[in-house]
Amino acid sequence: MFAPSQHDVRSFFCEAWRKQRAAETMSPMETLAAEWITRHPEYHADLADREAALAAVYTVEDGRTNPFLHLSMHLSISEQVSIDQPRGIRQAVELLAARRQDLHAAHHEVMDLLGEMIWQSQRSGLPPDPHAYLDRVRQRATR
Repeated sequence: MFAPSQHDVRSFFCEAWRKQRAAETMSPMETLAAEWITRHPEYHADLADREAALAAVYTVEDGRTNPFLHLSMHLSISEQVSIDQPRGIRQAVELLAARRQDLHAAHHEVMDLLGEMIWQSQRSGLPPDPHAYLDRVRQRATR
């Protein structure tokens, strides 16, 4: 199982953004990350300063979204859709994106549901429930 450290995750996003701006060759994952970073100009300054990014602390009290968590969730959802895991997530996300006429907006809705599933798992001590998560995404896509 791949378990990158906070340092690894932050370095990955900063490097993907640096390569994007320098028009350097990127891996497929870096390319996908750079696409999501481009859609979030509010994070560009955070990602441009690698040392500050590595040292930054994001708390709820600060009222700022952690850009690394947010971008990681975009990548997670993109990966779920690409491999259709849980089975049916691709169709549900595509339907939600079509209904919202915006893939990015759909991702943000799915992100809320993904975060809720993780929170429920942590709170209950049980494994994440991908079926309940998929059901919630489907419900969102059909209303």
